[in-house]
Amino acid sequence: MTLIELVMFIVVVGVGLAGILAVLTVSTKSSADPMIRKNMLAIAEALLEEVRMMPFTYCDPDDANATTATGAGTGPGECATLVENLGPETEARGTGSNPFDNVNDYWVAGGLSLASPIADISGNFSAPAGYSATIQIVPEALNDIVVPNSTPPNLNAVRIAVTVTHGSDSFTLEGYRARHSPNFVP
Repeated sequence: MTLIELVMFIVVVGVGLAGILAVLTVSTKSSADPMIRKNMLAIAEALLEEVRMMPFTYCDPDDANATTATGAGTGPGECATLVENLGPETEARGTGSNPFDNVNDYWVAGGLSLASPIADISGNFSAPAGYSATIQIVPEALNDIVVPNSTPPNLNAVRIAVTVTHGSDSFTLEGYRARHSPNFVP
């Protein structure tokens, strides 16, 4: 074997190893993406479930007639004083003293933004740092879902869109909530 052959062998093996290391670097860097996507999905599912599990009543659950009202208003048989409309009345998400208590409370123009770290409904930080979310509530007309005494009738069904963001990556999960039991207050 000559010195030239030996140098050529070293160069060829060096180039091959550099290529293999480049592939390993890319695959190692990309291996965190599935975990990030899985975290984004888990956060979006939790927030969507949080909103969908809230009451969707004619009256604010704190109203005296919340369990008996036959429509959204303050007339006879309706709410005593607290008609449930889009947006929080005096509540705030994640506070122990006066938390959100209705689907409509999550409505904010442009979406309810939750900064990192995202807290659960009781105010505990349960999501990892680096994730932020936006909850959007949009009134929807879903075929014939209309309750005669509600104001406005399109509040009988809403589309809930939860968008979770991590860096430049984002994930949106959507669901619907209909006012199927307007007098149920847990």
